[in-house]
Parts: sequence; C-alpha cells; structure tokens
Amino acid sequence: MRGWFVTAAILGGLAVIAGAIGAHAPQDLPSRARGAINTAAAFQMYHALALGLTALAMRASHVWAVRAAWAFLAGIILFSGSLYLWAFTGQHVLGFITPIGGLALIIGWALLAVAGAKLEER
Repeated sequence: MRGWFVTAAILGGLAVIAGAIGAHAPQDLPSRARGAINTAAAFQMYHALALGLTALAMRASHVWAVRAAWAFLAGIILFSGSLYLWAFTGQHVLGFITPIGGLALIIGWALLAVAGAKLEER
C-alpha cells in the first residue's frame, strides 16, 4: 500500500511539472503538441489521484485494488507517455499505444469499482 501511495504522489508531482512545461513551452512548439502535453498532464494527474485512492482501498480490498493500481499505472505510462513522446519528438510510431493506455485507465476504474464493492462485503 505504501509503495502505491508514494508512486501516486510522485506521478502527481510529475504531472504538475509536465503541465508547467506545456504552459511555458517555447513558442515554436506546435499548438497540437502543447494540447497533447496538456491532455497527457491532466490525465496523468487524474489517474495519479485515482492511484492514491486505490492505495487507500488496499487496506480492505487488497486483490482488486492492486489490480486497479497496476491498470492505472499501465494506463498512465501508455496513454500519457505516448502523448509526451509525440509532443516532444514528433514521433507517431507509438501512436497506437495511446488508445491501449486509455483502455487500461478505463479498466482501472472498473477494477476500482469492484474493489469498492468488496469494501461493503467485509
């Protein structure tokens, strides 16, 4: 639980840094790239918070919460990471990974819902 909570806090801090980079990026950075950075940072922050919530849920619904945590982490890396890669390098090679990351985030929310349902059963 502690490791997931720390991971959530680090990812949240990195989301703030990424958002600041997007907001203060050089003027020659295309607006689409700025938009991608802002989207990636926002999704990273939302899901860093979700990961922190998931870490707290691990006390009562460990198995399902751990599954949710892994899904959130994978989603942050794949979704936000692929958008950051595209924004900073212009490489579209990994563009197919973005929707896979989005799916992982959705799965994370579903698994967190199951973990929440298990909280009431105890």
